[in-house]
Amino acid sequence: MKFSLLATCFSLCIATATFSQSFDSKKLDRYLETLENHHKFMGSVAISKNNEIIYTKTVGFQNIKDKTKADNNTVYRIGSISKTFTAVLVLKAVEQKKVSLNTTIDKFFPSIANAKKITVENLLNHSSGIGSFTDNADYISWHTQPKSEKEMLEIITKTGSDFEPDTKSAYSNSNYVLLSYILEHIYKKKYSEILTSYIIKPLQLKNTYFGHSLNNTHEAISYTFSTDWDLQPNTDASIPMGAGAIQSNTADLVKFSDALFNGKIINKESIVKMKTLKNDYGLGLFDYTFENHAGIGHDGAIDGYKSIFTNFENDKMSYAITSNATNYKLDLITNIVKSAAFGNAYEIPEFKAIHITPEELEAYTGVYSDEGLPFKITIARQENRISAQATGQAPLPLEATDKNVFTFDKAGIQLTFKSDAKMILKQSGREIELKKE
Repeated sequence: MKFSLLATCFSLCIATATFSQSFDSKKLDRYLETLENHHKFMGSVAISKNNEIIYTKTVGFQNIKDKTKADNNTVYRIGSISKTFTAVLVLKAVEQKKVSLNTTIDKFFPSIANAKKITVENLLNHSSGIGSFTDNADYISWHTQPKSEKEMLEIITKTGSDFEPDTKSAYSNSNYVLLSYILEHIYKKKYSEILTSYIIKPLQLKNTYFGHSLNNTHEAISYTFSTDWDLQPNTDASIPMGAGAIQSNTADLVKFSDALFNGKIINKESIVKMKTLKNDYGLGLFDYTFENHAGIGHDGAIDGYKSIFTNFENDKMSYAITSNATNYKLDLITNIVKSAAFGNAYEIPEFKAIHITPEELEAYTGVYSDEGLPFKITIARQENRISAQATGQAPLPLEATDKNVFTFDKAGIQLTFKSDAKMILKQSGREIELKKE
């Protein structure tokens, strides 16, 4: 027994030492600082190995107007990562026999279409067919205003159903708002109190809570980038509820991730249910496998905030990213963080500044199209910049990376202008040629 214990400890120490040697924290620091210096990213990263945090780094401002720099205690809205917390709370309630995965929601919400057919599990894995209220055309006009449960139920009921329950799956924020209300009904407590009782307090998550805190001076304000960082309005927490209203930081998120998958919140049977994918959806989880490393987690986006966490169980590693301002595709940042964590090679981008005269920029303006495409792209100039606007979409500010090459890094878009009045659009591995009309 004594030899076995020593052998286990010895192998664990070797694994940790090997990881530490291959993980270059200084290089990852330089990468994140480069993003900050070129107005690409403000936010935080944390990585844990063997249930210990081995890396934290925060860049940018918590509040640009007050010039308050963000630090490792800064708190960010984590958007749909809230759904993972909500799924855990529901499964905890199932373990306590307060509700069943097979319980139909007509008991709670008889006004919802197909309520007698929709189960709690259908809500958890997005197979309910209930439409997402955030897709409604008028959502942007009221999302900053507080809403009661009655008001939200009326909105979700009017949103209607997109398909018969359990016939397919489609992501819907409505599902997790309803789950939040179910938790409040069965526990006879506010969602925030349930979250605190079963997750925050037991795990001692010091920087995690529901909604806005009047007492916390470390909350980050969110921004989007046009020609500079623009302040974003905040969605009222009463609207997304457990679908997107939790605030946290990266250290707490990796701590939550490690505790969850080590069985410290719900039992192993419940964890297996969470991780079981149906039509690519788990219960509050997605498959985030990276190369040959099996990973599972969730991402989030609300207002100007973006976030992601992933647990790599076989590698005993978790990471989390939170942000209050991105002008760069989050997938690119995520892949670099994962590459760094696993000791893979990666390059730090240069973000070269290219000067192009207004006259040269004017030559690119016009409408570009192709007979086989359902949209056109209009290139317009605003002083020393150009923008690209696809049919029916908002204009995207472009950044010059070479004489004839422009990018919109936030969506991974690259436009290359050719001398024969043609333009090459590259995005997500696809390449399309359009001609100037």
